[in-house]
Amino acid sequence: MTLQQPPSSGAQVAPRPRPPHRPPVLPDATAALAAAQALADHIALLAAERDRDRLLPWREIEAFTAAGLGSILIPRAYGGPGLGYETLAKVFEILCTADSSVGQIPQNHFGVLQLLAEAGTEAQKRRFFGDVLAGHRIGNAGPEKSRAVVTHNTTGLRQTPDGLRLSGQRFYSTGAIFAHWIPTRANDAEGRPVQVWVPHDAPGVRVVDDWSAFGQRTTASGTVIFDDVPVAEDQIIPVWQRADVPGLAGPVSQLIQAAIDSGIALGAFADTLAFLRSKSRPWVDSGVARAVDDPYIIAEVGRLQIDIHAAQTVLRRAARLLDDIATRPITAESSARASVAVAEAKVLTSEVALEAAEKLFELAGSAATRAGPNLGRHWRNARVHTLHDPLRWKFHLLGNWHLNGALPARHQWN
Repeated sequence: MTLQQPPSSGAQVAPRPRPPHRPPVLPDATAALAAAQALADHIALLAAERDRDRLLPWREIEAFTAAGLGSILIPRAYGGPGLGYETLAKVFEILCTADSSVGQIPQNHFGVLQLLAEAGTEAQKRRFFGDVLAGHRIGNAGPEKSRAVVTHNTTGLRQTPDGLRLSGQRFYSTGAIFAHWIPTRANDAEGRPVQVWVPHDAPGVRVVDDWSAFGQRTTASGTVIFDDVPVAEDQIIPVWQRADVPGLAGPVSQLIQAAIDSGIALGAFADTLAFLRSKSRPWVDSGVARAVDDPYIIAEVGRLQIDIHAAQTVLRRAARLLDDIATRPITAESSARASVAVAEAKVLTSEVALEAAEKLFELAGSAATRAGPNLGRHWRNARVHTLHDPLRWKFHLLGNWHLNGALPARHQWN
């Protein structure tokens, strides 16, 4: 099958990432968090400019890899530091506090690594973990442009006299532009779901920069087209074999999403405090000379800080639970507990990201809406990213678990 559908008007085929260079292996959580903070301090400087002009963060993503952050989940048995999920959540939170678009880009890198750890063969783990340790980045070719996000899949493998070929078109492909490997879901010849690892530079691969959302503007989460791409057998992970096997791939993916939202809230809160201290004027009836002395503003800042701290606490607790569950064989019940814990975190971090972004303007005043500082990016980023998976279904998952003992469905959104 040859695809004829062109990318949307105005879209551009993206450049390819630079060849990888081997980064350091960060020895422990302290080193990883220090590396994340140093990178965050760097990317924060031009966050408003990148969002305003939609400048894709090529240098920032190269810096992420060069810092050694891409390998923090790789198990020690394969040469990585095996730092765990609490460290992972903190790294995402730190980066997204500085720039949530840059911080979101590695989400699929780590989600795919978790699936590889659970479903890959030993040979595949050695190969792909080794590539990441050598400086390769992993992206993702996301769902198809279909109304049925989970169930519909026309991307497929077919057998030809010259070997397997992959064809299909995907969207929401966060990280693919910057990645050396672009895994995607497809159906094999028998209609079973598989994950196919495709090199960015394989013939027939096109990554199209057609992401146009009003928030998370520089994640470049647009289209990937696979047009009769040659695929080797060892690039295929038969995820259909995991359908009835409990794991942590879904909870890890959701933990990352919750950490991104927590970072958005922290970034908005930091800018709120800075604006109140330096630029906001007190209301005429307050009787004070400075906005920071307004008793109502003081109370609202205190209330918002409590909400942020509560969300962070639940996020940390969920991450520690995943770390604990991963130390022993995973059962259907423990996998479900992981999904419940991260659902709670996702609800609170989503809500507080939106609250913090909205309170920024309510407390800082109309001067904060001016185009120069581009503070509107916090609300836009919160509104777009919190739509990643609907909270109404998180509430349903939690209620069904507590009321009926129903185990959550196992997929990347739980």
